[in-house]
Amino acid sequence: MASKAPFPDVHRIIADSDLDGMCAAVVLKKAYPNAEVHFAHAALIRSGILDDLIDDQTVTVDLPFHPESGWYLDHHLTNKPTDAEYSAFTNKGGMVHWDHTPSAARLAFDLFRDQFSFPHLEDIMPLVDALDSGGISLATFLEDGPLLQLSRTLNYNDVRYMHHLLSLFESCTSMDQIYSDGIVKQRMNEARTTRKDLLKIVEQKTTIIDRLAICRLENTGHRSNGYLITAFAGEKADACCIIHGYSDGEIGNATRPPLSASFYANSFLEDGQNRYDLSRLATRYDPHGGGHANACGCRIQPPGLESNLDGWMAMWNNRNIDLR
Repeated sequence: MASKAPFPDVHRIIADSDLDGMCAAVVLKKAYPNAEVHFAHAALIRSGILDDLIDDQTVTVDLPFHPESGWYLDHHLTNKPTDAEYSAFTNKGGMVHWDHTPSAARLAFDLFRDQFSFPHLEDIMPLVDALDSGGISLATFLEDGPLLQLSRTLNYNDVRYMHHLLSLFESCTSMDQIYSDGIVKQRMNEARTTRKDLLKIVEQKTTIIDRLAICRLENTGHRSNGYLITAFAGEKADACCIIHGYSDGEIGNATRPPLSASFYANSFLEDGQNRYDLSRLATRYDPHGGGHANACGCRIQPPGLESNLDGWMAMWNNRNIDLR
């Protein structure tokens, strides 16, 4: 799904705050050096908190579709504009680049690679693709190389650091230059230590039920991606469900986000991906939930966490029908 027109004028870039969003923002900032950049996450778009920032000269990337933006780039299946949304958006002059690429960064990179040079991105794009699409190997995950460490330093709440890193991507020509920056090096060291500590918590908070690893991190202040949970579960689980956030949390609250759930296929198993469409779990109660079949998320909906979990477990127990 792509609009056929020259690239539009852009004065603002709003990107997801993970490594995929960061790399996509790097590409777009190269093409639009005078554009301001904001890092966000899906809930901020869906809740309307960022509505005042989004206009027809805004490009949103690696985030849910917003009808008031001027340009939309993404690769999440559940974010793909409907035919009606696409027609209304393009009829008013909007541009859409949606494709089932392994990452949004890949989509942006391929759009501009013939116009600009991205030597450091050339080197890391295969791993960015693999990391975002669940394609990294167990050996790569356990090795925990510098790019994986860097990916865990990103946080949309840390605006100063996010823009420091963005500026390094703009000015440096190799990843080694970025890794050797004093601030980045400190954050990467912290990321290594934090993962070791988090693994101990995961071991305490994870229960495997019928080959689903359920990690209850709610009200702990900790978050984890699916790789750490499925690496811990090993051959015993086909997928994982991670609960994080706070029972009294609020969208947009940097220190106490609301309760949410993330679902990931165990990509470390042979043929571990695409066994089930986990996005059906993410959209069961939350109409704004979604992502990919193998990696997705949602916010906990009334009447509450335990009820949501019971419903998801019922679907999982009938997964050969409900999640196909």
